[in-house]
Amino acid sequence: MNNIQNNELTWSDFTKVEMRIGTIITAEIFKEVKNPAYKMQIDFGEYGIKKTSAQITKLYAPEELIGNQIIAVINFPKKQIATMMSECLVLGGIGENKEVTLITPERKIKNGTRIG
Repeated sequence: MNNIQNNELTWSDFTKVEMRIGTIITAEIFKEVKNPAYKMQIDFGEYGIKKTSAQITKLYAPEELIGNQIIAVINFPKKQIATMMSECLVLGGIGENKEVTLITPERKIKNGTRIG
């Protein structure tokens, strides 16, 4: 069991993390990356459409992702990934074989809604 005591956040730290609901509007194979991934655009409502790369190819096909809502952190600094500037981090559970299961809301909710 990992010891998370040394990694505790304060409430102030947590409130800085902008986790928001977004809807995937495009998803395609990201050919230029080393590890299999999809290049996606996600609509976060009033926070705009953001691009990202996600290593979620083991459990999802691009066409089945479009229209699904996900949860992502939208206030990390932008990061260059191969030929694209990633603007958010999609959240998911990482399984024993490094397969990622996306975290999704149980029902449709307004894009941009904050997670807390």
